[in-house]
Amino acid sequence: MNSAESAALALVCRERGWSGACDGKSADLVLLNTCSVRLTAEQRTLGRIAHYAGLKKKNKLKFTLVIAGCMAQRLGEKLIEDFPQVDYVMGTSSRCNFPLILEAAEKSACGAEALRANLNINEKAVFSFSDSHLEEGMFRSFIPIMHGCNNFCSYCIVPYVRGREVSRDPQNILKEIRLVGERGVREITLLGQNVNSYHWIQGDIKFSDLLKIIAPVAVESGVKWIRFLSANPRDFSSSTVDVLADNKVFCRHIHLPVQHGSDSVLNAMKRGYTSECFISLVNEIRAKMPGITLSTDILIGFPGETEEDVRLTLNLMEEVRFLYSFMYHFNPREWTKAFDLPDRISEEVKRERLSRVIALQKRHTGELLKSRIGSTEVVLIDGISRKNADELITRTEKDEMAAVPGPASMIGSFGKVTLSSLKGNTFRAKELEVL
Repeated sequence: MNSAESAALALVCRERGWSGACDGKSADLVLLNTCSVRLTAEQRTLGRIAHYAGLKKKNKLKFTLVIAGCMAQRLGEKLIEDFPQVDYVMGTSSRCNFPLILEAAEKSACGAEALRANLNINEKAVFSFSDSHLEEGMFRSFIPIMHGCNNFCSYCIVPYVRGREVSRDPQNILKEIRLVGERGVREITLLGQNVNSYHWIQGDIKFSDLLKIIAPVAVESGVKWIRFLSANPRDFSSSTVDVLADNKVFCRHIHLPVQHGSDSVLNAMKRGYTSECFISLVNEIRAKMPGITLSTDILIGFPGETEEDVRLTLNLMEEVRFLYSFMYHFNPREWTKAFDLPDRISEEVKRERLSRVIALQKRHTGELLKSRIGSTEVVLIDGISRKNADELITRTEKDEMAAVPGPASMIGSFGKVTLSSLKGNTFRAKELEVL
């Protein structure tokens, strides 16, 4: 989502005649589009803000410094209090103000007396979707279809910095799909904080309905693969599974965040489903789409978590066998209900428990990938390998990576490879057949 919104802001800049600078020292505008989902992301961002604030203060540079995104929404004026060199704070709902900020920056860059747009950063703006999120020259594109979240999971800050759910007009979604298809995009990823809770009230169009509408339009526009992020198991309907199974344009990989394998922890997290419900959903998906791969998120060390809870999580992982997982331990976030929960787990215990989860996932990933050696797969060619300039990095629709010899001219095209060996988590293929 951050990448998509950054692309939309960059597009606004280009449409006004701006172009990218090589670094902050030569820029007239520095824009940091921030994320608050993880505490570590905020900590890295604070370091980046301090760096650019230091450039302005010590080197007396006059670029306009803008902080956008979730962190801007959460901290607001405090960012300017802590870093007076910051010129504007633009939250997730205030992107409509960006042209005004650019106008003021343009006047300053042209030698006029430093101007600041007359904006109230505390004003409650209404979120609106950008028309396009296409990154220049890319053959993949992120397309937001909904924004915000109504679930209020007890550990999650998203509803507080993104607001309640807002679904995008399906006609605007179709318009953007046609646009990116015409520009050479071959894979799109539909985005939302809770993507499968999409619901366009006019016409009562739900996520499964939208997918059914999107599929033929994408194919007609030249888009060959569709993915989506991030789906909540509680909102994953049988009708959605049926649409995915019936339309080959949807990639045979789903990211399905389980978060934990213990029902007591899932209940404390306010996730709205049990481990049994999750496994039942997995079984339905695999029955209707044989060979599909699944990935997940796992959160360890939630307050009150016991050794038995960890065992149940490991058991669920053994039963489901995810291709890969994003694994992390609990960090309390202000505003969330879990922030004040008792029975905190020590850092040492959290790290030790997480290490067991990571070790099991590494074993599953290795075993699943090894079982695929010898299969022939259609791949989308991503780019040149960073480790070998004579090899291309490709990705299967099951979200597996494969390196294969080939010319750079094929980047952005589809090909066919036979997975011949495995190095780490990346397949090796000997020949690339052009499709």
